[in-house]
Amino acid sequence: MISWFEAVVLGVVQGLTEFLPISSSAHVLIISQLFGWQDPGAAFTAVTQIGTEMAVIIYFRHDIARIVSTWVRSLYTPALRGNIDARMGWYVIIGTLPIAILGLVFKDQIETVARNLWLVSFTLIFFGVILGVADRIGAKTKTVDDLTMRDGLLYGLGQACALIPGVSRSGATISVGLFLGYTREAATRYAFLLAIPAVMASGLFEALDIGKGPAPEWGPTILATVIAFVIGYLVIAWLLRYLTTNSYMPFVIYRIVLGLVVAGLLAGGVLTTG
Repeated sequence: MISWFEAVVLGVVQGLTEFLPISSSAHVLIISQLFGWQDPGAAFTAVTQIGTEMAVIIYFRHDIARIVSTWVRSLYTPALRGNIDARMGWYVIIGTLPIAILGLVFKDQIETVARNLWLVSFTLIFFGVILGVADRIGAKTKTVDDLTMRDGLLYGLGQACALIPGVSRSGATISVGLFLGYTREAATRYAFLLAIPAVMASGLFEALDIGKGPAPEWGPTILATVIAFVIGYLVIAWLLRYLTTNSYMPFVIYRIVLGLVVAGLLAGGVLTTG
């Protein structure tokens, strides 16, 4: 069972790492092992991510309200169907399908074999390199207004990779956006919006397991979720400002170093595969 102290630490970790392209699920797994704590499990991670997604909803509340309103009105007002906000509604829906389908099909594997720390070490390094290459060669000329249905689906396929701990939901979707030629800020903003339906649905679905079997109790889970919300909001504001003048390279280096450290700790017996 997760103690209140563990909930505080893991809530902070979740909030700090959810939006940075360094994988929150990997950090929760690694921190738990380093301190000798029980693996909090996929249900705990999914529910605490509701906190960070609530931060996205509040931070982008005006954008979200405009997109939802325009999308709904476009269903019966043909003149609005070419509007970027109406199209954005469809792009988010289409982009959510891959992770929703694959998440249901591979639910058991995601909760068991995918949480192996050797796999986490590999994905941290491999997808870190992918992010670095995308950031280096991407044209960075397209804005959110340039989104198409094809791009929305490709973003969604990138997001689906994040079902594996260590990949990073934001890192994978941002990498796709950079490869497609979008600016860092545009790729990041759309990645944040795209994550909302999938993360909220996953969190509510996994919430059914909280308090059952090896899953943690509701009290510590709610505490971690609230902490993740507060810190996540601050991280969003900082990251979007940071990306106006900086690259993703520090995160790439961090991912590679962390992946190598985890591999070394596994080889030395300090960490176990999980």
